[in-house]
Amino acid sequence: MSDQTAPAQPSLTSHDRLGHLRGDAARLGELWADPTTRVLVVSGGLMLGRDDAPAWMTPAEADAHGEGTRILLGDQEGAHYFALHVGWRDDALAWVGMREIGRHFLVDGWDTRLVFHALGMSEWLSRTRFCARCGGALEPELSGHVLRCTSCAREHFPRIEPAVIMLITDGEPGTAEERCLLGSGLKWGPTRFSTLAGFAEPGESLEDAVRREVREEAGVEVGEVSWFGSQAWPFPSSLMLGFFGRATSTEITIDPAEIADARWFTRAELRAQAESGEIALPGRGISISRSLIEAWYGGELPGEW
Repeated sequence: MSDQTAPAQPSLTSHDRLGHLRGDAARLGELWADPTTRVLVVSGGLMLGRDDAPAWMTPAEADAHGEGTRILLGDQEGAHYFALHVGWRDDALAWVGMREIGRHFLVDGWDTRLVFHALGMSEWLSRTRFCARCGGALEPELSGHVLRCTSCAREHFPRIEPAVIMLITDGEPGTAEERCLLGSGLKWGPTRFSTLAGFAEPGESLEDAVRREVREEAGVEVGEVSWFGSQAWPFPSSLMLGFFGRATSTEITIDPAEIADARWFTRAELRAQAESGEIALPGRGISISRSLIEAWYGGELPGEW
């Protein structure tokens, strides 16, 4: 039987975010003056890259790119990390997103988490321009982690949008007949398949969100729902919450406004079609969907987007 309790990400210690230093201007200045500090220049959902990797640089090198909001990311293995959020983009520079450099993150580790932190904060700063209460201008405080209204003094904090992502299964667990349900997005093309996903709505538990999304997208009813793991997903500000679910019905009726296709796969069918290229699965190391699929399958599968 496959181990469906495997963690969605390797058990690695994330960076210490040093929240107590965000309001310490003197200490932040010292860290920025330290040539061992590393900085990632970011603008919305993009970062400066180099050789298919994030372009970490010294503070002096980052300053050469102009003024911006200095975001303290934290400490990892004794080194300090910042992001410099800028409101412009020089098209002559190598601006890249997470999807473009995804192969750099074949194993999720501290680098990934620092980058997710940087991009998530930069995206929030880019699209949170005015106070939702009075429309006044906002100014960053606490190393970019708070925006304060210059008119009414209201504080604004980063918002995270919870999204459920789930692998639904049918049949006796661990047997050759057990199947998983995968879907294909409207813009993915005919071969790309992944787990179903969707956003939780107000007044809804995560388990109910799993059941509702599967019913709406594929017409399949879900009973038991069990936790798998979570993953930051700054595209632009989601938190992916992974679950397994057990189907109580099997007939598929897709919502054509949501997905292009949905199919049941046994483990043998999944491997055979992934090997032949009939289907392509999400890339390993970036999306929790691949972790869900391979945890159910019981090992690595060939191919990826």
